[in-house]
Amino acid sequence: MSVRPSPSAAGVASSVARRAPGIVSAAVSPEPLAIRATSDDGVLWATIDHPPMNLWDGALTGDLVALIERFQADDEIRVLVLTSADDEYFIAHADVEMIRAMPSEATAVSDRPAPVNRLLEQLRLAPKVSMALVRGIARGGGSEIALACDLRFATPDARFAQPEVALGIIPGAGGTQRLTRLVGRARALEIVLGCADVTGDEAAAIGYVNRVLGDAEIEGFVRGLAARIAAMPPTAVAAAKRAVDAALPGPTPGLVVEGAGFHETRLDPEAARRMERFLEVGGQTRDGERQVETILERLAPP
Repeated sequence: MSVRPSPSAAGVASSVARRAPGIVSAAVSPEPLAIRATSDDGVLWATIDHPPMNLWDGALTGDLVALIERFQADDEIRVLVLTSADDEYFIAHADVEMIRAMPSEATAVSDRPAPVNRLLEQLRLAPKVSMALVRGIARGGGSEIALACDLRFATPDARFAQPEVALGIIPGAGGTQRLTRLVGRARALEIVLGCADVTGDEAAAIGYVNRVLGDAEIEGFVRGLAARIAAMPPTAVAAAKRAVDAALPGPTPGLVVEGAGFHETRLDPEAARRMERFLEVGGQTRDGERQVETILERLAPP
């Protein structure tokens, strides 16, 4: 079953396109461009299939908007599993060209999170359960989409990172907030400021993901867990999520601060220079992303 956006999804995508950090184009196509979705026994299995490396661009945004709307609106769907058709890339990161093209007058909303975070917060606030099954690379926006899910599972060769500071900006889709709640302040600072990859095993050890599983067993584990949750009484699942969330600080103020910081850094001339250099030396190419830590080290002024 394909993901098909409704008129209201198009409206949300338009808002995201205008104002969300790192997203300036999210036209919703009548056909899915980047995500294939099928449902079975209450589980919506959504596979990101957006060559060459599942870049978070306008096409992926439009499909993500439609997917989340369907997840919310369809009472037959109890669990969403987000994964990738590409074993090497879950989601590479947000499109740097798209970030560079954002208008200079764009600013974060002062009293509530930016549209991109209101979109991702729908996963947390839904009375249903979302999961990310991560093989390969989930950096920047890819990490942030995984962080927005309720549960995360990874293979040992998965790689997570928030490399934005090396580009002169900061995470703009919840990375500083959701990551900190999972791993603590010191670990979050190490990840966000160090800009280095975190392996699947390391991610499981510090709480970045729920657990790491071998490639041969991860899909079976996730399918089994998704099926069990989907079979639980929906009212009990929703109440359990609300109760767990009540134990945590509210996310809104932090997301607002993050959004303001993203726009402040994005407009800095050094950020513009670093993002341009990132693209010049091979960033945002499939081969370049395999050695992105080396590329990031080459962005500092000589």
